[in-house]
Amino acid sequence: MPTSQLSVYFFAQAAVIVFASQFVGRLAQRVGQPQVVGEMIAGVLLGPSLFGLLLPHWQQALFPKATMGMLYVAAQLGVGLYMFLVGTEFRADHFRARARSAMSVSLAGIVAPFVLAFALTPWLLTITGLFAEKARLYEASLFLGAAIAITAFPMLARIIHERGLAGTSLGTLALTAGAFDDAAAWCILAIVLASFGGSWMGAYAAIGGGAAFALFMIFIGGKLLRRLAAGLDPDAPLPTSVLAAVMVLFSLCAFAMDSIGIHAVFGGFLLGVALPRGPLTEKLRDMLQPFVVVFLLPMFFTYSGLNTRLDMLMDPAIMLAAVAILIASFGGKGIACWAAARMNGEPPGDAMAIGALMNARGLMELIIINIGLAAGVIMPGLFSILVLMAVLSTLMATPLFNWIVRRQAALREIVAR
Repeated sequence: MPTSQLSVYFFAQAAVIVFASQFVGRLAQRVGQPQVVGEMIAGVLLGPSLFGLLLPHWQQALFPKATMGMLYVAAQLGVGLYMFLVGTEFRADHFRARARSAMSVSLAGIVAPFVLAFALTPWLLTITGLFAEKARLYEASLFLGAAIAITAFPMLARIIHERGLAGTSLGTLALTAGAFDDAAAWCILAIVLASFGGSWMGAYAAIGGGAAFALFMIFIGGKLLRRLAAGLDPDAPLPTSVLAAVMVLFSLCAFAMDSIGIHAVFGGFLLGVALPRGPLTEKLRDMLQPFVVVFLLPMFFTYSGLNTRLDMLMDPAIMLAAVAILIASFGGKGIACWAAARMNGEPPGDAMAIGALMNARGLMELIIINIGLAAGVIMPGLFSILVLMAVLSTLMATPLFNWIVRRQAALREIVAR
């Protein structure tokens, strides 16, 4: 396809993606779901699972294969900037306040999914269309374990923020445990990708480089970045020179994480965490968040949806595998996190809420399985199952959490009487 034609397709795709995301997102809000859940569903609907099923010629005309590289870059930019914005809202004192309890919850939320993954994978490897033929047992097991263990950290942070729980014991514990879980899952993914590619040096570089970069940003980068916030007028617009400097740093951090085999999103997230809190982060969120959330992030959901084939679940073997993976995903992580919270002395209601929150996969699941699909570790069948798991677990998180909160409030009211 000529380069001049790519922009024609890009703008047509962008118009459809933004419209569909807003439409389905508003429908989701009407039934009590976050906007982002509707956007995830819209991405799946624009793929071969609905649009391509009902109007295959139109779907192929709008999303030809020659444009997928362009859409991929836009998707990575969107999810990277979104995680940068999440990082600017992250409070480092969460780790210091509840690190010990969070480690127990996080460990349970990692061990249980990996035990179930290692139990399921020998059978799953016998089913065509799930894993690559050259995927070895331990590689497939580790990848599936990471996919089940991952937590939707941005979604978790948003729910906690919207419910006014950011400074509470429950909110602090859930955020800290979610962060630990995701860090562990990404390290394991780096091992899988390095092993699958035949280069253990890649795993050492990814884990060692990622850890060194994180420590630098947290302990040194934060101090250096204070110069960006020095002298900012809280009542004046953010100077374009400061915005340009932040965007350069974002691009370099994303490049650093991508080049060593972690992922660009963690570069953006760590930069957001390291930026000094105050007028700088507030103005950056005001400037960037509307464009990122409305325009760029839906492209990531659509890119994932274009690789999702829910019609493959009609195959009896894949359907059975889907049921097993969904049961392992919902039961394993949620129950394990609830049990760990109770063992650490958390009240029954808080423990249930932690299990519900930690069980949501959302955006992080989509990121990790897109990497697995691009690397050739998994096939479209397993990709589609895990997309379904990401959507369903995220759909369940908010209403289940709200039900637990209402139940606790009702119980307190009865006791007060």
